[in-house]
Amino acid sequence: MNYVITPPPAVAVPVVAAAGGGLFPVRRIYCVGRNYAEHAQEMGFTGREPPFFFLKPADAIVAVPEGETGVIDYPPLTANFHHEIELVVAIGTGGRDIPAARAAEHIWGYGTGLDMTRRDLQGEMKKQGRPWSIGKGFDQSAPISPLVPKARTGELLKGAITLAVNGQLRQKGDLSELIWSVNETIEQLSRAWTLQPGDLVFTGTPAGVGAVVRGDVMEGAIAGLPTLRVQVR
Repeated sequence: MNYVITPPPAVAVPVVAAAGGGLFPVRRIYCVGRNYAEHAQEMGFTGREPPFFFLKPADAIVAVPEGETGVIDYPPLTANFHHEIELVVAIGTGGRDIPAARAAEHIWGYGTGLDMTRRDLQGEMKKQGRPWSIGKGFDQSAPISPLVPKARTGELLKGAITLAVNGQLRQKGDLSELIWSVNETIEQLSRAWTLQPGDLVFTGTPAGVGAVVRGDVMEGAIAGLPTLRVQVR
């Protein structure tokens, strides 16, 4: 292939060593907004509204190896940099108009992720009725743990999800509390986009989102998955 400039490196997330290691190539990152009731309420909304989605660029991924502490930079243009702990679903088999009853067949595995957010910029864009990619889709905004194959975890329908900052618990919930389940989310996503192998789905965050500053260490945990530790530099 005769590229006129050097192609960027492929984006990939490691698979846990216990499952044989290797790399999961990332195609797209889909994110679900306000998918836990208490988080929706803390953001000023209530009820089970239809799911809505936004995207992050694949190169927003910061893959943190097992047992290590990843590092992300405090991003520019913000003074209100927020954490959002989320279950990440890795799509292994693509499709369009996937029914919820068959959605689990399309899941390759799971990881622990952070949807980092420039909350002040997001809020300002909302006020102006403008897209808020600047608040969500910036560099290093998607730290993630190694992935675990669904063949090892089984389908994740429940389990604790937590986020601590400097050892102090900030977010706490259970996967069973998702407003739109993982399978329902895949059904809705696949109506709007053709899902492909390599897609990641960030499934929403429980209540307790808040700001971090330089030097803070975030530790996200989801039952059955690797812990994700990330320090803000």
